[in-house]
Amino acid sequence: MIYFDNAATTYPKPPSVIKAMNDALITCGNPGRGGHVLGRNAERIMYDCRVEAAELLGLDDETKIVFTNNATHALNLAIKSTMNEGGHAVTGGYEHNSAIRPLEAMENVEYDIAYSELFNEEDAIRQISSKIRADTKCVVLNHISNVFGNELPIHKIDDICYEKGIDLILDVSQSTGSEIIKAWDFKAVRFMCMPGHKGLYGPSGTGILACCKEDKLYSIIQGGTGSNSGDFAQPDFLPDIFESGTQNFIGIAGLLEGIRFVKGREDEIAQHKRRLIELFHNELADEKGLKFFFSNKQKSLLSISVYERNDDLFEHLCQKGICTRNGLHCAVTAHKSGHTIENGTVRISFSAFNKENEVKYLSEILKKYLKSL
Repeated sequence: MIYFDNAATTYPKPPSVIKAMNDALITCGNPGRGGHVLGRNAERIMYDCRVEAAELLGLDDETKIVFTNNATHALNLAIKSTMNEGGHAVTGGYEHNSAIRPLEAMENVEYDIAYSELFNEEDAIRQISSKIRADTKCVVLNHISNVFGNELPIHKIDDICYEKGIDLILDVSQSTGSEIIKAWDFKAVRFMCMPGHKGLYGPSGTGILACCKEDKLYSIIQGGTGSNSGDFAQPDFLPDIFESGTQNFIGIAGLLEGIRFVKGREDEIAQHKRRLIELFHNELADEKGLKFFFSNKQKSLLSISVYERNDDLFEHLCQKGICTRNGLHCAVTAHKSGHTIENGTVRISFSAFNKENEVKYLSEILKKYLKSL
């Protein structure tokens, strides 16, 4: 099997991740719920993971790291905390449904989608700016598209939001771990949302909500936090306001080692994935019948299309032992922006573990498939 579906979940995981989870099953109890040795072991893992994540993301305080189930959970917390009193929001034209559906579900919220031309940063800035109104409270933006790998100009949009006093929520699901993202480089960012199981090489069931600003927090889930237990009200401080119930400390043990795996290697991993993207494109650029969605600034992944035969191509690759992703990738706005809404795309996404010979093998399989049409 050759695995090219890393934008969904990275595979394989570093051996240290698997070992840490096994060890936690043996040595840990419930964190924050007892002073015995097993509880303290779990607390230490969670504390260490917060510290490592805060350093990775450029936060000055580990309590600003909130553990979530995934990026979807983090985005729901971020959006519903920011927009809990209603108002207007703007999203980019390459959002995952995890950003669109929370806004759609809130009855007191209006929102606009800023569709823009694929791989055109200036048009993205222009379209987002045109959607901002006097009552706009936040902009929700996907840093790197999970469909096309195009990077939006988040720093320029951050400047615009800061000038207008608007909060910026960043979905960094496809960039964390292979792009250097530091909270101190932004002025308007309130939250950064990410999964643990993608670019951080942790297990599923883990995610991070990085809280860059501590005011105006609102929780959508209440319950036991291990703190202020004599008070009926939910704690109003980080991270407890967003962390009710027993945390997935087994997964967090794996996430800790995943963060350690990528920390300090972000540029190396990004360059490795970029080389694989360019190799794949160069191998197939002249093939007839194959459409590439490719630019010189592409990150982590790319999409291809064989006219109306994407389903057939996907199944053919599965039969050859090659794992990719086909369809709309839970990102309808991206496919509307890229004009691929009718047939979707076949997505090829890379990780630190993919090799050049795997890309060449995929290229040969595709060449033979195209000749057979």
